[in-house]
Amino acid sequence: MTSKLRIFLLTFGLFFSGTLAASATNIVFVISDDQGYGDLACTGNPIIKTPNIDHLASESSGLSDYHVAPTCSPTRSALLTGHWTNRTGVWHTIMGRSMLRENEVTVGKMFSDAGYQTGMFGKWHLGDNYPYRPEDRGFTEVYRHGGGGIGQTPDVWDNAYFDGAYFHNGKIVPAEGFCTDVFFAQANEFISKCAKEKKPFFAYISTNAPHGPLHCPQKYMDMYPDQSDNIAAFYGMITNIDDNVGKTRKLIKDLGIEDDTIFVFTTDNGTASGAKIYNAGMRAGKGSPYDGGHRVPFFLHWPAGGITKQHDVDELTHAVDIVPTLLEMAGVEKPENVKFDGVSIAALLDPSKDVDWPERFVISDSQRVRDPIKWRSSSVMSQKYRLINGKELYEIAVDPGQKNNVANEHPEVVATMREFYEKWWDELEPTFSQTTEIYLGHPDHPVVNLTAHDWIQKNLSAVASRIDPRS
Repeated sequence: MTSKLRIFLLTFGLFFSGTLAASATNIVFVISDDQGYGDLACTGNPIIKTPNIDHLASESSGLSDYHVAPTCSPTRSALLTGHWTNRTGVWHTIMGRSMLRENEVTVGKMFSDAGYQTGMFGKWHLGDNYPYRPEDRGFTEVYRHGGGGIGQTPDVWDNAYFDGAYFHNGKIVPAEGFCTDVFFAQANEFISKCAKEKKPFFAYISTNAPHGPLHCPQKYMDMYPDQSDNIAAFYGMITNIDDNVGKTRKLIKDLGIEDDTIFVFTTDNGTASGAKIYNAGMRAGKGSPYDGGHRVPFFLHWPAGGITKQHDVDELTHAVDIVPTLLEMAGVEKPENVKFDGVSIAALLDPSKDVDWPERFVISDSQRVRDPIKWRSSSVMSQKYRLINGKELYEIAVDPGQKNNVANEHPEVVATMREFYEKWWDELEPTFSQTTEIYLGHPDHPVVNLTAHDWIQKNLSAVASRIDPRS
Protein backbone atom coordinates (compact mmCIF):
# COMPACT_ATOMS: atom_id res chain seq x y z
CA MET A 1 0.00 0.00 0.00
CA THR A 2 1.36 3.42 -0.94
CA SER A 3 1.82 6.21 1.57
CA LYS A 4 -0.78 8.35 -0.23
CA LEU A 5 -3.40 5.59 -0.09
CA ARG A 6 -2.61 4.95 3.57
CA ILE A 7 -3.12 8.62 4.39
CA PHE A 8 -6.39 8.59 2.40
CA LEU A 9 -7.71 5.67 4.44
CA LEU A 10 -6.70 7.27 7.72
CA THR A 11 -8.08 10.66 6.83
CA PHE A 12 -11.48 9.33 5.90
CA GLY A 13 -11.62 7.04 8.91
CA LEU A 14 -11.89 3.51 7.54
CA PHE A 15 -12.05 1.38 10.67
CA PHE A 16 -12.16 -2.39 11.00
CA SER A 17 -13.49 -4.05 14.18
CA GLY A 18 -13.00 -0.81 16.09
CA THR A 19 -9.34 -0.35 15.07
CA LEU A 20 -7.51 1.10 12.12
CA ALA A 21 -6.42 -1.06 9.24
CA ALA A 22 -3.17 -2.92 9.91
CA SER A 23 -1.43 -0.94 7.16
CA ALA A 24 -1.62 2.25 9.22
CA THR A 25 1.76 3.76 10.08
CA ASN A 26 3.21 2.57 13.40
CA ILE A 27 5.48 4.79 15.48
CA VAL A 28 8.30 3.82 17.83
CA PHE A 29 9.66 6.87 19.63
CA VAL A 30 12.78 6.38 21.78
CA ILE A 31 14.03 9.20 23.99
CA SER A 32 16.93 8.90 26.44
CA ASP A 33 17.56 11.06 29.50
CA ASP A 34 20.54 13.41 29.98
CA GLN A 35 22.32 12.24 26.82
CA GLY A 36 23.60 15.16 24.79
CA TYR A 37 24.28 15.77 21.12
CA GLY A 38 27.93 14.80 21.56
CA ASP A 39 27.23 11.53 23.36
CA LEU A 40 27.10 9.46 20.16
CA ALA A 41 29.81 8.14 17.89
CA CYS A 42 27.91 9.33 14.81
CA THR A 43 28.05 12.94 16.02
CA GLY A 44 31.80 12.76 16.49
CA ASN A 45 32.43 11.28 19.95
CA PRO A 46 35.75 9.39 19.67
CA ILE A 47 35.22 7.15 22.71
CA ILE A 48 31.58 6.10 23.05
CA LYS A 49 30.30 2.91 21.41
CA THR A 50 26.87 3.37 19.77
CA PRO A 51 26.91 1.17 16.63
CA ASN A 52 23.14 0.63 16.45
CA ILE A 53 22.18 4.28 16.75
CA ASP A 54 24.99 5.13 14.34
CA HIS A 55 23.45 2.67 11.87
CA LEU A 56 20.02 4.21 12.43
CA ALA A 57 21.49 7.65 11.71
CA SER A 58 23.03 6.35 8.47
CA GLU A 59 19.59 5.48 7.13
CA SER A 60 17.54 8.30 8.63
CA SER A 61 16.73 11.94 8.22
CA GLY A 62 18.57 13.71 11.01
CA LEU A 63 18.03 17.12 12.57
CA SER A 64 21.35 18.83 13.25
CA ASP A 65 19.85 22.07 14.64
CA TYR A 66 17.08 20.58 16.79
CA HIS A 67 16.33 22.05 20.22
CA VAL A 68 14.48 21.04 23.34
CA ALA A 69 14.28 22.40 26.88
CA PRO A 70 17.46 22.24 29.01
CA THR A 71 15.90 19.80 31.52
CA CYS A 72 13.70 16.71 31.67
CA SER A 73 10.01 17.46 32.32
CA PRO A 74 9.84 20.67 30.26
CA THR A 75 11.14 18.86 27.18
CA ARG A 76 8.63 16.06 27.64
CA SER A 77 5.74 18.50 27.96
CA ALA A 78 6.65 20.23 24.69
CA LEU A 79 7.43 16.98 22.91
CA LEU A 80 4.13 15.31 23.81
CA THR A 81 1.82 18.30 23.24
CA GLY A 82 3.39 20.55 20.59
CA HIS A 83 3.15 23.46 23.04
CA TRP A 84 5.77 25.68 24.64
CA THR A 85 6.75 24.23 28.00
CA ASN A 86 5.65 27.32 29.94
CA ARG A 87 2.21 27.13 28.34
CA THR A 88 1.74 23.58 29.65
CA GLY A 89 2.56 24.49 33.27
CA VAL A 90 5.74 22.40 33.18
CA TRP A 91 8.77 24.63 33.76
CA HIS A 92 10.48 22.71 36.58
CA THR A 93 11.17 19.07 37.44
CA ILE A 94 9.83 19.31 41.02
CA MET A 95 7.77 21.69 43.23
CA GLY A 96 4.51 20.76 41.52
CA ARG A 97 5.74 22.33 38.30
CA SER A 98 6.31 19.04 36.50
CA MET A 99 2.61 18.11 36.25
CA LEU A 100 1.21 18.50 32.74
CA ARG A 101 -1.95 20.59 32.96
CA GLU A 102 -5.20 18.69 32.61
CA ASN A 103 -6.34 20.76 29.63
CA GLU A 104 -3.34 19.68 27.53
CA VAL A 105 -3.93 16.99 24.88
CA THR A 106 -1.03 14.59 24.43
CA VAL A 107 0.11 12.81 21.32
CA GLY A 108 -0.88 9.59 23.09
CA LYS A 109 -4.46 10.81 23.30
CA MET A 110 -4.45 11.95 19.67
CA PHE A 111 -3.29 8.58 18.40
CA SER A 112 -5.49 6.63 20.79
CA ASP A 113 -8.53 8.55 19.58
CA ALA A 114 -7.50 7.70 16.02
CA GLY A 115 -7.69 3.96 16.78
CA TYR A 116 -4.08 3.28 17.75
CA GLN A 117 -2.80 1.15 20.60
CA THR A 118 -0.60 3.50 22.63
CA GLY A 119 2.15 2.39 24.99
CA MET A 120 4.37 4.35 27.38
CA PHE A 121 7.46 2.71 28.87
CA GLY A 122 10.02 4.12 31.32
CA LYS A 123 10.18 7.74 32.42
CA TRP A 124 7.02 9.88 32.40
CA HIS A 125 7.90 12.74 34.80
CA LEU A 126 4.73 14.72 34.10
CA GLY A 127 2.69 13.76 37.15
CA ASP A 128 2.15 10.69 39.32
CA ASN A 129 -1.45 11.19 40.42
CA TYR A 130 -4.74 11.50 38.54
CA PRO A 131 -5.29 13.25 36.14
CA TYR A 132 -1.62 13.62 35.21
CA ARG A 133 -0.47 10.01 34.80
CA PRO A 134 0.15 8.62 31.30
CA GLU A 135 -2.85 6.29 31.61
CA ASP A 136 -4.95 9.44 32.14
CA ARG A 137 -3.45 11.09 29.06
CA GLY A 138 -4.25 8.63 26.29
CA PHE A 139 -1.78 5.79 26.81
CA THR A 140 -3.50 2.40 26.86
CA GLU A 141 -0.48 0.41 28.11
CA VAL A 142 1.80 1.94 30.74
CA TYR A 143 4.93 0.56 32.40
CA ARG A 144 6.90 3.22 34.23
CA HIS A 145 8.78 4.37 37.29
CA GLY A 146 7.62 7.29 39.44
CA GLY A 147 8.85 10.87 39.52
CA GLY A 148 11.86 11.98 37.54
CA GLY A 149 14.06 8.99 38.29
CA ILE A 150 14.14 5.58 39.88
CA GLY A 151 14.26 5.97 43.66
CA GLN A 152 12.90 9.53 43.80
CA THR A 153 10.12 10.32 46.28
CA PRO A 154 7.12 9.54 43.99
CA ASP A 155 8.68 6.20 43.00
CA VAL A 156 8.39 2.80 44.69
CA TRP A 157 10.08 2.95 48.11
CA ASP A 158 13.77 1.95 48.04
CA ASN A 159 13.62 1.23 44.31
CA ALA A 160 16.79 0.36 42.40
CA TYR A 161 18.14 0.24 38.85
CA PHE A 162 18.49 -3.55 39.11
CA ASP A 163 15.61 -5.92 39.99
CA GLY A 164 13.32 -3.00 40.81
CA ALA A 165 9.56 -2.59 40.84
CA TYR A 166 7.48 -0.45 38.51
CA PHE A 167 3.96 0.83 37.91
CA HIS A 168 2.22 -1.37 35.34
CA ASN A 169 -1.12 0.19 34.45
CA GLY A 170 -1.26 1.63 37.96
CA LYS A 171 -0.24 -1.49 39.90
CA ILE A 172 3.23 -2.03 41.35
CA VAL A 173 4.90 -5.11 39.87
CA PRO A 174 8.39 -6.58 40.49
CA ALA A 175 10.90 -6.89 37.67
CA GLU A 176 14.17 -8.71 37.05
CA GLY A 177 17.18 -7.12 35.41
CA PHE A 178 18.52 -3.66 34.60
CA CYS A 179 15.90 -0.93 34.28
CA THR A 180 16.59 0.01 30.64
CA ASP A 181 16.47 -3.64 29.58
CA VAL A 182 13.16 -4.03 31.45
CA PHE A 183 11.56 -0.98 29.81
CA PHE A 184 12.58 -2.06 26.31
CA ALA A 185 11.46 -5.64 26.97
CA GLN A 186 8.01 -4.40 28.00
CA ALA A 187 7.86 -2.16 24.93
CA ASN A 188 8.89 -5.02 22.67
CA GLU A 189 6.19 -7.23 24.14
CA PHE A 190 3.66 -4.49 23.40
CA ILE A 191 4.96 -4.06 19.84
CA SER A 192 4.86 -7.81 19.21
CA LYS A 193 1.30 -8.10 20.51
CA CYS A 194 0.08 -5.21 18.37
CA ALA A 195 1.81 -6.59 15.27
CA LYS A 196 0.39 -10.08 15.75
CA GLU A 197 -3.09 -8.65 16.29
CA LYS A 198 -2.57 -6.39 13.26
CA LYS A 199 -3.28 -3.25 15.27
CA PRO A 200 -1.41 0.01 14.60
CA PHE A 201 0.55 1.31 17.55
CA PHE A 202 2.40 4.25 19.04
CA ALA A 203 5.19 3.11 21.39
CA TYR A 204 6.84 5.80 23.51
CA ILE A 205 10.03 4.37 25.06
CA SER A 206 11.50 6.89 27.47
CA THR A 207 14.55 5.66 29.37
CA ASN A 208 15.68 7.15 32.69
CA ALA A 209 19.25 6.30 31.63
CA PRO A 210 21.82 7.76 31.44
CA HIS A 211 20.39 10.05 34.17
CA GLY A 212 22.20 9.73 37.50
CA PRO A 213 22.76 7.90 39.72
CA LEU A 214 25.15 6.29 37.27
CA HIS A 215 24.63 2.53 37.34
CA CYS A 216 24.77 -0.06 34.57
CA PRO A 217 25.60 -3.74 34.09
CA GLN A 218 29.29 -4.40 34.68
CA LYS A 219 29.92 -5.61 31.13
CA TYR A 220 29.13 -2.12 29.86
CA MET A 221 31.38 -0.48 32.44
CA ASP A 222 34.16 -2.78 31.23
CA MET A 223 33.89 -1.35 27.72
CA TYR A 224 35.45 1.90 28.98
CA PRO A 225 38.46 0.83 31.08
CA ASP A 226 40.41 4.03 30.46
CA GLN A 227 37.68 6.35 31.74
CA SER A 228 36.71 7.45 35.25
CA ASP A 229 34.03 5.37 36.96
CA ASN A 230 31.44 8.07 36.31
CA ILE A 231 32.17 8.35 32.60
CA ALA A 232 32.44 4.56 32.24
CA ALA A 233 28.99 4.20 33.81
CA PHE A 234 27.52 7.13 31.85
CA TYR A 235 28.82 5.83 28.53
CA GLY A 236 28.00 2.26 29.55
CA MET A 237 24.37 3.22 30.16
CA ILE A 238 24.25 4.77 26.67
CA THR A 239 25.81 1.71 25.05
CA ASN A 240 23.18 -0.39 26.82
CA ILE A 241 20.46 1.84 25.33
CA ASP A 242 22.16 1.42 21.96
CA ASP A 243 22.02 -2.38 22.25
CA ASN A 244 18.31 -2.16 23.06
CA VAL A 245 17.67 0.11 20.09
CA GLY A 246 19.32 -2.54 17.91
CA LYS A 247 17.19 -5.33 19.41
CA THR A 248 13.96 -3.38 18.94
CA ARG A 249 14.77 -2.51 15.34
CA LYS A 250 15.55 -6.19 14.64
CA LEU A 251 12.25 -7.19 16.23
CA ILE A 252 10.35 -4.74 14.03
CA LYS A 253 12.04 -6.17 10.97
CA ASP A 254 11.39 -9.77 12.05
CA LEU A 255 7.73 -8.96 12.61
CA GLY A 256 7.49 -7.75 9.03
CA ILE A 257 6.37 -4.23 9.94
CA GLU A 258 9.56 -2.25 9.30
CA ASP A 259 8.27 -0.54 6.14
CA ASP A 260 5.19 0.79 7.89
CA THR A 261 6.97 1.88 11.08
CA ILE A 262 8.40 5.31 11.85
CA PHE A 263 11.36 4.83 14.19
CA VAL A 264 12.70 7.87 16.07
CA PHE A 265 15.66 8.27 18.41
CA THR A 266 16.30 11.49 20.31
CA THR A 267 17.24 12.79 23.78
CA ASP A 268 15.70 15.19 26.30
CA ASN A 269 18.40 17.79 27.01
CA GLY A 270 22.10 18.50 26.81
CA THR A 271 24.63 16.14 28.32
CA ALA A 272 24.77 15.84 32.09
CA SER A 273 28.16 14.11 32.30
CA GLY A 274 29.88 13.99 28.93
CA ALA A 275 30.77 17.62 28.17
CA LYS A 276 34.34 17.34 29.45
CA ILE A 277 34.98 14.41 27.12
CA TYR A 278 33.22 15.59 23.95
CA ASN A 279 30.45 18.12 23.37
CA ALA A 280 30.48 18.69 19.60
CA GLY A 281 32.09 22.10 20.09
CA MET A 282 29.13 23.49 22.04
CA ARG A 283 29.18 25.57 25.18
CA ALA A 284 27.88 24.15 28.50
CA GLY A 285 25.50 21.24 29.10
CA LYS A 286 22.26 20.29 30.81
CA GLY A 287 20.36 23.21 32.32
CA SER A 288 22.17 25.89 30.33
CA PRO A 289 20.64 28.42 27.91
CA TYR A 290 23.66 27.95 25.64
CA ASP A 291 23.34 25.40 22.84
CA GLY A 292 25.04 22.67 24.88
CA GLY A 293 22.02 22.70 27.16
CA HIS A 294 19.30 22.12 24.57
CA ARG A 295 20.60 21.15 21.13
CA VAL A 296 20.19 17.38 20.87
CA PRO A 297 20.23 14.61 18.24
CA PHE A 298 17.11 13.51 16.36
CA PHE A 299 16.94 10.68 13.80
CA LEU A 300 13.83 9.44 11.97
CA HIS A 301 13.64 6.32 9.79
CA TRP A 302 10.54 5.42 7.74
CA PRO A 303 10.87 3.15 4.68
CA ALA A 304 7.28 3.64 3.45
CA GLY A 305 7.85 7.39 3.56
CA GLY A 306 11.07 7.16 1.56
CA ILE A 307 13.30 7.94 4.55
CA THR A 308 15.96 5.24 4.38
CA LYS A 309 19.22 7.10 3.74
CA GLN A 310 21.24 9.64 5.68
CA HIS A 311 19.75 13.06 5.09
CA ASP A 312 20.89 16.01 7.17
CA VAL A 313 18.39 18.75 7.96
CA ASP A 314 20.21 21.83 9.20
CA GLU A 315 17.16 24.08 9.49
CA LEU A 316 16.23 25.31 12.97
CA THR A 317 13.68 22.97 14.57
CA HIS A 318 12.20 22.49 18.04
CA ALA A 319 10.44 19.86 20.16
CA VAL A 320 7.12 21.66 19.62
CA ASP A 321 7.35 20.59 15.95
CA ILE A 322 7.27 16.86 16.62
CA VAL A 323 3.57 16.22 17.34
CA PRO A 324 2.30 18.03 14.21
CA THR A 325 4.98 16.22 12.20
CA LEU A 326 4.00 12.74 13.39
CA LEU A 327 0.32 13.47 12.85
CA GLU A 328 0.97 14.55 9.27
CA MET A 329 3.17 11.56 8.53
CA ALA A 330 0.65 9.09 9.92
CA GLY A 331 -2.36 10.86 8.42
CA VAL A 332 -3.98 11.39 11.82
CA GLU A 333 -6.24 14.41 12.17
CA LYS A 334 -5.36 17.11 14.69
CA PRO A 335 -8.07 17.70 17.33
CA GLU A 336 -10.16 20.72 16.35
CA ASN A 337 -9.62 22.47 19.68
CA VAL A 338 -5.81 22.17 19.62
CA LYS A 339 -3.56 24.87 18.20
CA PHE A 340 0.11 23.93 18.06
CA ASP A 341 2.99 26.25 18.86
CA GLY A 342 5.14 24.19 16.51
CA VAL A 343 4.81 23.35 12.83
CA SER A 344 5.08 20.13 10.87
CA ILE A 345 8.57 19.52 9.55
CA ALA A 346 7.54 16.45 7.53
CA ALA A 347 8.59 18.16 4.30
CA LEU A 348 12.04 18.93 5.72
CA LEU A 349 12.50 15.31 6.72
CA ASP A 350 11.53 14.08 3.25
CA PRO A 351 14.81 13.73 1.29
CA SER A 352 12.96 13.93 -2.03
CA LYS A 353 11.75 17.47 -1.36
CA ASP A 354 13.62 20.74 -1.79
CA VAL A 355 11.98 22.96 0.79
CA ASP A 356 12.22 26.74 0.97
CA TRP A 357 11.97 27.01 4.77
CA PRO A 358 10.94 30.41 6.15
CA GLU A 359 12.92 32.30 8.78
CA ARG A 360 11.61 31.61 12.28
CA PHE A 361 12.36 32.16 15.95
CA VAL A 362 12.09 29.52 18.67
CA ILE A 363 12.74 29.74 22.41
CA SER A 364 14.27 27.46 25.01
CA ASP A 365 14.38 28.47 28.65
CA SER A 366 15.13 26.86 32.00
CA GLN A 367 13.01 28.34 34.75
CA ARG A 368 13.40 25.89 37.67
CA VAL A 369 11.53 28.22 40.02
CA ARG A 370 8.01 28.23 41.45
CA ASP A 371 6.75 30.88 39.04
CA PRO A 372 8.38 31.85 35.72
CA ILE A 373 10.70 34.85 35.67
CA LYS A 374 11.00 36.90 32.51
CA TRP A 375 14.21 36.34 30.54
CA ARG A 376 15.45 33.77 33.06
CA SER A 377 18.01 31.38 31.52
CA SER A 378 16.56 31.93 28.06
CA SER A 379 17.72 31.46 24.49
CA VAL A 380 15.90 33.11 21.59
CA MET A 381 17.06 31.32 18.46
CA SER A 382 17.07 32.04 14.76
CA GLN A 383 18.89 30.14 12.05
CA LYS A 384 21.81 32.54 12.35
CA TYR A 385 21.77 33.93 15.90
CA ARG A 386 21.25 33.05 19.57
CA LEU A 387 20.13 35.73 22.04
CA ILE A 388 21.00 34.59 25.57
CA ASN A 389 19.12 36.06 28.58
CA GLY A 390 18.05 38.97 26.42
CA LYS A 391 21.56 40.42 26.42
CA GLU A 392 24.24 38.25 24.81
CA LEU A 393 24.16 37.66 21.04
CA TYR A 394 26.08 34.94 19.21
CA GLU A 395 26.34 34.25 15.49
CA ILE A 396 26.03 30.50 15.80
CA ALA A 397 27.25 29.44 12.33
CA VAL A 398 30.66 31.04 12.81
CA ASP A 399 30.78 30.75 16.60
CA PRO A 400 29.21 27.40 17.62
CA GLY A 401 31.00 27.55 20.96
CA GLN A 402 29.27 30.87 21.74
CA LYS A 403 32.44 32.64 22.85
CA ASN A 404 32.16 35.97 21.02
CA ASN A 405 29.27 38.19 22.15
CA VAL A 406 28.34 40.40 19.15
CA ALA A 407 25.37 42.21 20.72
CA ASN A 408 27.03 45.61 20.38
CA GLU A 409 27.76 45.03 16.68
CA HIS A 410 24.15 44.02 15.85
CA PRO A 411 21.74 46.06 18.01
CA GLU A 412 19.02 45.70 15.37
CA VAL A 413 19.16 41.89 15.66
CA VAL A 414 18.99 42.09 19.45
CA ALA A 415 15.98 44.41 19.20
CA THR A 416 14.13 42.10 16.80
CA MET A 417 14.74 39.02 18.91
CA ARG A 418 13.81 40.82 22.11
CA GLU A 419 10.57 41.96 20.48
CA PHE A 420 9.71 38.34 19.59
CA TYR A 421 10.38 37.22 23.15
CA GLU A 422 8.30 40.07 24.59
CA LYS A 423 5.27 39.06 22.50
CA TRP A 424 5.83 35.38 23.36
CA TRP A 425 5.98 36.19 27.08
CA ASP A 426 2.93 38.48 26.96
CA GLU A 427 0.90 35.67 25.40
CA LEU A 428 2.00 33.01 27.87
CA GLU A 429 2.11 34.99 31.11
CA PRO A 430 -1.68 34.88 31.75
CA THR A 431 -1.53 31.06 31.70
CA PHE A 432 1.02 30.83 34.53
CA SER A 433 -1.62 31.09 37.24
CA GLN A 434 -3.58 28.08 36.00
CA THR A 435 -3.57 25.37 38.63
CA THR A 436 -2.59 21.70 38.56
CA GLU A 437 -4.79 20.24 41.25
CA ILE A 438 -4.46 16.67 42.49
CA TYR A 439 -7.82 14.95 42.75
CA LEU A 440 -8.67 13.20 46.03
CA GLY A 441 -11.17 10.37 46.00
CA HIS A 442 -11.49 10.12 42.23
CA PRO A 443 -12.84 6.68 41.16
CA ASP A 444 -10.05 6.30 38.58
CA HIS A 445 -7.41 6.80 41.29
CA PRO A 446 -8.83 6.23 44.77
CA VAL A 447 -5.43 5.96 46.50
CA VAL A 448 -3.32 9.10 46.12
CA ASN A 449 0.32 9.49 47.14
CA LEU A 450 1.22 13.05 48.09
CA THR A 451 4.95 13.75 48.17
CA ALA A 452 7.26 16.76 48.43
CA HIS A 453 7.88 16.36 44.71
CA ASP A 454 4.56 18.11 44.06
CA TRP A 455 4.47 20.69 46.85
CA ILE A 456 4.17 24.19 45.44
CA GLN A 457 6.13 26.29 47.95
CA LYS A 458 8.59 29.07 47.43
CA ASN A 459 10.70 27.96 50.39
CA LEU A 460 10.88 24.38 49.18
CA SER A 461 13.11 25.10 46.20
CA ALA A 462 16.41 25.10 48.04
CA VAL A 463 15.54 22.00 50.04
CA ALA A 464 14.21 20.13 47.01
CA SER A 465 17.25 20.94 44.92
CA ARG A 466 19.51 19.55 47.60
CA ILE A 467 17.44 16.37 47.72
CA ASP A 468 17.22 15.96 43.97
CA PRO A 469 19.68 18.31 42.21
CA ARG A 470 19.81 16.34 38.94
CA SER A 471 16.18 15.50 38.26
